[in-house]
Amino acid sequence: MDTKKFDIPADKAEALVEVVRFIGGQNWSPATGGNYSLRLDNFHCLITQSSKDKRNLQTSDLMVCNFNNQALDPTLKPSAETALHTKLYQLDSEIGCVLHTHSVPATVLSRSVSEQVRIHGFEMQKALYGNTSHTETVCVSVFDNNQDIPALAKEVERKWQQGNINQPGLLVRGHGLYAWGRDVFEARRHVEGFEFLFSCLWQERLAGGMLL
Repeated sequence: MDTKKFDIPADKAEALVEVVRFIGGQNWSPATGGNYSLRLDNFHCLITQSSKDKRNLQTSDLMVCNFNNQALDPTLKPSAETALHTKLYQLDSEIGCVLHTHSVPATVLSRSVSEQVRIHGFEMQKALYGNTSHTETVCVSVFDNNQDIPALAKEVERKWQQGNINQPGLLVRGHGLYAWGRDVFEARRHVEGFEFLFSCLWQERLAGGMLL
């Protein structure tokens, strides 16, 4: 199927572009890094093309891929990490949007722990779906960055099925955050929540505060 023949709702494309520009403006996606997608149906997603400036993204910088990670328009190049997006969509039919950032706090925190970043005592935890109290502990899983995205997607699937991913986000070591939501607006809230929390944790560590 050619991308041009795929009915892409204009409002969805514009909503994704708006949130990606916001993220780029926060310097959470520098040097054309990061990748962003939303579900179109149970077989396809809209995703950013490779090497696009996220601060000035246009709807023409988006493309359609199927869940076999194939571009519907073979002249366009999808993100190298498309397989992780599509794996998340297949793991949970409620996921409608996946946002992958490259912020400094998320990147350095992912290098400072073994398997999880533990968050406790912050009001902003309630920005994350399913969390209702600052007294609970939020555990964000961390995965090694081995540059083999299909293998990483399989490892995410394994931990997901074991029940080890119970937050709307995960970290890839030395790489950044993947956060998701039922739609682009919830996914954006989760990105903002995680990035605030990661920044707080890193500032605490710099100040010699509580350990992770």
